[in-house]
Amino acid sequence: MLTGKQKRHLRALGHSLKPLILIGKKEIEEALVAETVAALDFHELVKVKLLESCMLDKHEASTMLAEACNAEVAQVVGKTFLLYRPATTPVITLPKNDTSTKGKQS
Repeated sequence: MLTGKQKRHLRALGHSLKPLILIGKKEIEEALVAETVAALDFHELVKVKLLESCMLDKHEASTMLAEACNAEVAQVVGKTFLLYRPATTPVITLPKNDTSTKGKQS
């Protein structure tokens, strides 16, 4: 599960990305899942765009594709969303969830 800080970091990285995966009228099928898995294996962070012909809701599509690819949704904006899955040797370094110093007073 990604923390808010990690999602913010991924959103910043994904801002300049172009969509690699396009979901159209065929919606989410095996070939699309296989292509997304291959893209995640190579890039770790992938931008996906829903075309006008897609009848799925953006949240429904992002959840279905993330579950099928064993990835996490980092952002949903308009008709695009970001999927993240760390590679076996991660390239993207996520911020640590440092809660040890929060709320403590000396």
